[in-house]
Amino acid sequence: MTLEQLRIFIAVAEQQHVTRAAGELNLTQSATSSAIAALEVRYGIKLFDRIGRGIVLTETGRDFLGEARAVVARAKAAAQVLDDLAGLKRGSLSLAASQTVANYWLPQRIETFRKAYPGIDLHVTTGNTEQVAQAVHRGAVDLGFVEGEVDDPSLSIRKMEGDTLAVVVGSSHPWAGKKRLSPKLLSGTGWILREPGSGTRSMFEAALRKFGVKFSDLDIRLELPSNEALRVAVAQSPHSTATVPRRFPIWSWCGRWPRERCIVSTSICRSARSSCSGTGNVTPAARKKP
Repeated sequence: MTLEQLRIFIAVAEQQHVTRAAGELNLTQSATSSAIAALEVRYGIKLFDRIGRGIVLTETGRDFLGEARAVVARAKAAAQVLDDLAGLKRGSLSLAASQTVANYWLPQRIETFRKAYPGIDLHVTTGNTEQVAQAVHRGAVDLGFVEGEVDDPSLSIRKMEGDTLAVVVGSSHPWAGKKRLSPKLLSGTGWILREPGSGTRSMFEAALRKFGVKFSDLDIRLELPSNEALRVAVAQSPHSTATVPRRFPIWSWCGRWPRERCIVSTSICRSARSSCSGTGNVTPAARKKP
């Protein structure tokens, strides 16, 4: 039994005439008659009684008509769901983003996406770059947005925007007020850094390699899991040093200090804001990025 046979049966039942039903379906009379005959032979039943030039449903045909209409209606509804998903009229999209991206870059783009596709449910989780990449790899989310480098051949990576890292120091730090730093100075201060696996940390380490500075030569005083934690730590440790993405609201780092007393450099290195997605099956909405 096929959907086409069911559609033909319904049309013949409603028209009570094979020729008129065939015309409605843009089929030949023989094709229409053959479809009805195939159903009757396959199941050993009689769906219509022939009366003169017309036909009427048998009792079996009347019982079957309701079921046939229900099946065709469900098939039509299923096709509409696929059309809606393909056109982003409905569906869901799961995102994961590293903390800085989630806090300061993604919200505006999510709002734009919601206005364009109000029928799509968005779900957002946060983590560091490594955690986001792992979530995409596992299929736990459709799309990830990160700052750090992702080295996973099973993921599709696209660079979207750039950012800079700023070096931020406490109010009493010898570097306060400086416009430029020599790379050789970087090993002469105590650092408060993001945790391994974060985009901010990986880009800082990349900058050190570019400058010829060994990470092992740095005096790492503390590692923290968020930029907000770094902000608090620097505010409470006047002699401490940290790095933060320039997109992070630097004014919140300065507090009562003059801005020029807490920001040393805003171009220590570039960090790429990237999106990554799995190469396997994803929901249609995942192909549209906020």
